Amino acid sequence: MTDRPLSGKIALVTGSNSGIGLGIARSLAARGAAVALNSFTDRKEDHDLAASLAAETGSDVRYIPADMSDGADCRRYVEKAAEAFGGVDILVNNAGIQHVSPIPDFPVAMWDRIIAINLNSAFHTTAIALPMMRAKGWGRIVNIASAHGLTASPFKSAYVAAKHGIVGLTKVTALEAAGQHITCNAICPGYVLTPLVEAQIPATMKEYGKDRETVIRDVMLARQPSKEFATVEQIGGTVAFLCSEDAAQVTGTTISVDGGWTAL
Repeated sequence: MTDRPLSGKIALVTGSNSGIGLGIARSLAARGAAVALNSFTDRKEDHDLAASLAAETGSDVRYIPADMSDGADCRRYVEKAAEAFGGVDILVNNAGIQHVSPIPDFPVAMWDRIIAINLNSAFHTTAIALPMMRAKGWGRIVNIASAHGLTASPFKSAYVAAKHGIVGLTKVTALEAAGQHITCNAICPGYVLTPLVEAQIPATMKEYGKDRETVIRDVMLARQPSKEFATVEQIGGTVAFLCSEDAAQVTGTTISVDGGWTAL
């Protein structure tokens, strides 16, 4: 069994210059896939990150900017990546943002932006990538949903609606691609220890007047029974499994990586 089972495959990962997306990109590149990193910025640091990941993994990694709030730009991202690499085999829809507010006060512009980035972008990228996968006779689509794609929390109306929508889109995509050696699944993480979450811990400690361990266990992970964060490496490994031949008959489903959150 090769330690680079995805050699020859081309993977697109939206929202992948940090956090979960970068962890997924690293996991796929380490297994031999060529990877198109993505975010909405177009800085030297973004392209340097791609070069660094290429040197680390020995895979072809390039940075392709695109604004996931713009449907046309989402489609162009897939087209540019396919032109640069020679096709698309794996699509990971990871881009997402969050805003917390009661429904009556929820800013309309923010609602629209969250739905655009967290849900609409996956529709646009899938619409372009799916025919390319059909032409190759193989494909893997992995949508990064959330525990909030299966349950809800107050004050997160747009995020919860978008993530529930992602789960629904996943099922429809799987059915439309059934029998074509193309799968589509959703991963539903709970709290994942990303640099962004790590940066929130000191402020939360100050707000609640509690030490780090207590804040993590009783505040941040109050709904996560394991009382442990998931890691970006674990999410990346789950994506890699779904892209493997072992998962060829896993399609149209959700995989929770949430420490038991949705088992409650």
